[in-house]
Amino acid sequence: MQTIRYPHNSWRGITQPLLVAAMTALFVIAASAQSNVVDVTTMSVEDLMNMQVTSVSKRTQKVADAAAAVYVITQEDIRRSGSTNIPEALRLAPGIQVARIDENKWAISSRGFNGRFADKLLVLIDGRSVYTPLFSGVYWNVQDVMLEDVDRIEVIRGPGATLWGANAVNGVINIITKSAKATQAALATAGGGTELRGFSNLRYGGTLKQDTAYRAYAKYFNVGASTNPFGAGASDNWDSLRGGFRGDWNPSGPDSITLQGDMYRSHYGETLTIPTLTSPYSSTFPNRGGISGGNILGRWAHDFGNSATSLQVYFDKTNISENSLFADHQNIFDIDFQHSFHLTDSQAVIWGVGYRSIGDSNASSFTVSLQPDHSRLNQFSGFAQDEISLFDKRVQLTLGSKLEHNDFTGLEVEPNARVLWNITPNQSVWTAVSRAARTPALTERGLQLVSAVIPPGGPGNPTPLPAEADVYGSNKFQSEDLLAYEVGYRVQVSNNVSADIATFYNNYTHLRSAEPGQPFLQTNPAPMHLVVPFVASNKMHGGTYGAEIFTEYKVIPRWKMVGSYSYLQMDIRKDATSMDPTPDNPNMSSPRHQFYVRSSLDVFRHLEHDLTVRYVANLPGLGIPSYYSVDTHFSYALPRSFELSIGSQNLLNRKHLEFVPDFINISPTEVKRSIYGSITWHSE
Repeated sequence: MQTIRYPHNSWRGITQPLLVAAMTALFVIAASAQSNVVDVTTMSVEDLMNMQVTSVSKRTQKVADAAAAVYVITQEDIRRSGSTNIPEALRLAPGIQVARIDENKWAISSRGFNGRFADKLLVLIDGRSVYTPLFSGVYWNVQDVMLEDVDRIEVIRGPGATLWGANAVNGVINIITKSAKATQAALATAGGGTELRGFSNLRYGGTLKQDTAYRAYAKYFNVGASTNPFGAGASDNWDSLRGGFRGDWNPSGPDSITLQGDMYRSHYGETLTIPTLTSPYSSTFPNRGGISGGNILGRWAHDFGNSATSLQVYFDKTNISENSLFADHQNIFDIDFQHSFHLTDSQAVIWGVGYRSIGDSNASSFTVSLQPDHSRLNQFSGFAQDEISLFDKRVQLTLGSKLEHNDFTGLEVEPNARVLWNITPNQSVWTAVSRAARTPALTERGLQLVSAVIPPGGPGNPTPLPAEADVYGSNKFQSEDLLAYEVGYRVQVSNNVSADIATFYNNYTHLRSAEPGQPFLQTNPAPMHLVVPFVASNKMHGGTYGAEIFTEYKVIPRWKMVGSYSYLQMDIRKDATSMDPTPDNPNMSSPRHQFYVRSSLDVFRHLEHDLTVRYVANLPGLGIPSYYSVDTHFSYALPRSFELSIGSQNLLNRKHLEFVPDFINISPTEVKRSIYGSITWHSE
């Protein structure tokens, strides 16, 4: 892969933060001078610690009681930040690496191993897993919801495999939307800007009878094309149309039923480079892609008083087509049952079973092919977890394990043990030891990727024939394993200040490597050429360690400051028997240092201002320098239930590069300084 280096305007990293700080101070002075200012701060420090989450233990609990590195992005966070999509909202979570590749592709991971095809982060939307078995990752340009209907995004850094299964290795992201009862109004939003050229959202909610609520929505957006690091157009424009519904039946009795679904279609562009067997041995051109699909989910819950059960069933269909490259069609059926009960007053047990059926069919090209081109995979799972309260509930002990059987590696056992100690009512410490597995993806078993064609008689190929460097999957590829050790500390220093610290050490074995095979001649397709294969294997291992710190300070009732810093050190190396030609610490694609500071200020009675300063360290393996970014957002409440919103992104630099692609050679594009605005109306 070609390394692209981009100049960095370092002076702005010094002068412009000072300017930003001065502007913020002026806003504080102006706010303090107002005589009729009301307190519109929505959440105190204590409220944050008492916020209810479900992703850590599959039952409702407070953030302060969770023995995991958990962070909640609230609806208010999303609204005030001005985020326009899920990846932008995830930048608010500490320890999550978010980098844009082009206008419609992202690299997102937790605690390292970042890339477009990052495979160690499990993502759910309302409990529906959205990872693709094609590469055990997430198509981020498929995952979309109406952001106004998001209740919260629960982000767990660290393994969650005991409850959520394989691929919940380095983290779990659960996007949870509001109930239909909470969206009983009409809402319309329209806006646009310099990059996000236009968007509109429509939603209407109502009731069929007293105990049945519903909503329906539709949204559309259009993103303009950006430029590559050399200033040329990248043809990466993007548009999407999506609609869906949700209905909730909540009678006065013990039962409740939810039914929801979505349908979507999207078109996107890119500048693609593919190898060819004839001179000049590669071809670069604008390429178009399309995504369409839909899902439907049903959930039934019953409360027995001392216990509760739930049954969830969903079907998910995804069609992805990249012209001149690859097409894939997936049908996923999933059923999940769980039961929770109190064995004693101090002991809660939750267990469950699940079945997942995956049907995949694909169409190949010269560059990418997958064998077999039709697959049917079955996955069976069961889990149990016991939470025990000790010493008058000051100590919480959690023990559990998941058993999962897949068609590739058979049975996987993923246990974990967690302890939380409430030292005082305002501070706690927790620790955890967990095992997680990342099971093979379809591509790791049956892929053939033509990575490059080396011209004859040149460097690296002294033969008179073109040499084709191919990456092959292998039916011997096994699961990647993780043994994780975590320690965390939470403290509420005062009514205005809190802090959350998480540290970790991850030990990985059987990580993916590419082992060289025996070269051979091939005549089809013509002309005759030499094939140099590199076969997927499990001959890398190593450790990562780091820390993530989050703090919140309520300066005055109308002004809240939050900050986060994360440190990551990776030591990944090849086994002694590996012949993989790539260097250790593959790609070095995750930043060692990240931090952000966010200010949320209620300037006047109807005017809100939010400012975020972010820093991301350099990515030496990709030749990408460090960068600062400043995002700002204003919202003003107008009469008659209207709200005006104006935001800007990347104020420090005119443009900067955040990531370059892996495996598929598309042109990365630069994140430019941008501005956007919107107006929202909602019925009373």
